[in-house]
Amino acid sequence: MPNIQVLDPHVADLIAAGEVVERPASVAKELMENAIDAGASAVTVEISHGGLTFLRVTDDGKGIPASELKTAFLRHATSKLRTEYDLEAIGTLGFRGEALAAIAAVSRIEALTRTAEAELGASLALEGGTPGPLEEAGCPVGTTLVVRDLFFNTPARLKFMKKDAAEGAAVFAVVQRVALSHPEVSVKFIRDGKQELLTPGDGQLKSAVYAVLGRELALGFREVRAAGEDMSVDGFVSMPACCRASRSWQFFFVNGRQVKSPLMMAALEEAYKNQKMVGKFPGCVLHLQAKLNAVDVNVHPAKTEVKFGAERAVFSAVYHAVLSALEGDPSHPQAVLKNTELPGVRKQDTVTPNQLSMSAPPSRFSPAAPAIVRVHDSAYTPPAPSSPPRRPMPPFEKRCPSARAGAEDGVSPQANCAERTKLPEPRDISSASPPPAPLPKDPLPPAGGTEEPEIPWRLAGEVLHTYIIVERGDTVYFIDKHAAHERMNFDRMKAEGYDPMAQTLLTPAVCRLSPDQREVLLAHQGLLEEFGFEVDELGADLAVRQAPFDVDAGDIPAALEELAQKLLATGTADPAAARDELLHTMACKAAIKGGWHTSPQELERVARAVMDGSVKYCPHGRPVAIELTRGELEKQFKRT
Repeated sequence: MPNIQVLDPHVADLIAAGEVVERPASVAKELMENAIDAGASAVTVEISHGGLTFLRVTDDGKGIPASELKTAFLRHATSKLRTEYDLEAIGTLGFRGEALAAIAAVSRIEALTRTAEAELGASLALEGGTPGPLEEAGCPVGTTLVVRDLFFNTPARLKFMKKDAAEGAAVFAVVQRVALSHPEVSVKFIRDGKQELLTPGDGQLKSAVYAVLGRELALGFREVRAAGEDMSVDGFVSMPACCRASRSWQFFFVNGRQVKSPLMMAALEEAYKNQKMVGKFPGCVLHLQAKLNAVDVNVHPAKTEVKFGAERAVFSAVYHAVLSALEGDPSHPQAVLKNTELPGVRKQDTVTPNQLSMSAPPSRFSPAAPAIVRVHDSAYTPPAPSSPPRRPMPPFEKRCPSARAGAEDGVSPQANCAERTKLPEPRDISSASPPPAPLPKDPLPPAGGTEEPEIPWRLAGEVLHTYIIVERGDTVYFIDKHAAHERMNFDRMKAEGYDPMAQTLLTPAVCRLSPDQREVLLAHQGLLEEFGFEVDELGADLAVRQAPFDVDAGDIPAALEELAQKLLATGTADPAAARDELLHTMACKAAIKGGWHTSPQELERVARAVMDGSVKYCPHGRPVAIELTRGELEKQFKRT
């Protein structure tokens, strides 16, 4: 067994760098956080070739004194901690003193900095963590760090880097999150000489949201603002009708730090329960402000995960803040939760009416901002829902041909209907066998074969412009016309090849996507053209100049976002699987929609495909039809 010995300092630095510096985006994050901790009001990030060959971060913060510049690049060198007790209440974004040392260990780095008290600045160059001579230099107050040739001395790490476009998209995503976390800082992002982002830095979160996420998404947001004794929650959430196909537009911040929080995500989506479409996800920019000693940020090397001292209270805070915003006036107690207990939240973790405060929360950077609260108003009783006006019903004989037979069977038309029963659980006809044919009077099979005759079916109509009703024997079938038509489209496209009839748009459709979604679509433009789309770059957006004829113009942004998510999920390792996923989306967009008026001929064509067994499930696996037997229906009318 080899002898135990202390690692060489250079090897130790490379290992530490592996924990902090994962890719160029990690470098941008660490340097931007240092700039904000230094009190910068403006930060500029510039990259070339995805940030691997060139990444520069410039700020107008306090700067680093020339006498401390070399020390700043030593491991565990920091100005933000002094004693072990400081770890109990960390109020800065950085605190470990590892970022500059780790970055310098795997790159060639140049630092240029000046404080307000110094007439001249200082410059320092390092290669692989080894510093050169310290020199005087003329420069404005603040710090500029230029990182070149990232991972030049660790080729094992370099080979795992993605294409420049993907790495650049990751840097852009980091810059966006920092801009949303600190709206008081003006953030500029330049990629390969083109400016892609500039926030005003006016301290208004709404301004940062508008600049980062775009006008369309910002207009679909509603403000969240609530405060109490221990926490505050403020920000913006999307209206239920503006939810997206992925969670790419969910941003959570705790005390100004961007975090990945399954707890806050679960609270957000619980507030949208029964309000949004299935398969859609809300967007948000939510800031949670809590006491510093109630949050542990020292649980992950990249500081993207936190632990809360009172997780139930945090869940309740986010949940009720978002729910109040969705239900209207946040200053009014919401009766919908009256006398109800939040799943997973104990009564002692909720709040009392006298704690409620929906006024503007204190400063985002206050060390002890209050917590969101919730009222259970026992004095408020929601009004009873009004019954819809009744329409005169036609005679029962016209509605049900078997009415007279029912009367003959002894069923009184004036039978008591107060006692109602639930409809039986519908059965999925995809796994159920067809109803048996009536037994013939002659027990012997007819001469000429043993096959039972096929029971004919009849198209009875359509209800709610969504469901086709088919009668066959003693069974009634309800067919989801969209799901069935979607499967028909998918099978046809896969068998014959998808050759869309594309149309050039008079006005290009502008789509605002997340950086990774944008880059994956640009990387697969050939595949998009195969599906009838022609897209171009338009700053940080995409301009769609051509789209398939059977995709409505209003559905183009949603279709592209769904295509991007499926490409990201499937990757490029299996092109056939990726193409099938795209076919699912196109089949859905080209299918007749629930709520649309559909011709009787089209309804019959869809019904025939289901009734002959060629269509059983939609491409997403949902059943396309359910069935109710005559006996199950008669139970509802007390005929049995």
